[in-house]
Amino acid sequence: MTTKKNAAKTESARSEVRITVADQAREMTIETTADRDEVLATAKKALAGSEPIVLTDTRGRLFIIPAAKVCSIEIGDITERRVGFASL
Repeated sequence: MTTKKNAAKTESARSEVRITVADQAREMTIETTADRDEVLATAKKALAGSEPIVLTDTRGRLFIIPAAKVCSIEIGDITERRVGFASL
């Protein structure tokens, strides 16, 4: 069962980006309205020019990650999470 708030969040989110940053214990997870190709182009451009990677999440928050500190980037599509015990 989803609430309207959660349903609206997943409908607007198109990609989930996980970034591992050097000297940090946890990875960053950002849900963004950009699709995979847009996120990939942004990351490639920033890494090639040694510029910070700038991403905006679904709430409008801005994330700025220094290119020199990026260890890995995982870009995935948002999928509906299933709950229940029904057989597939």
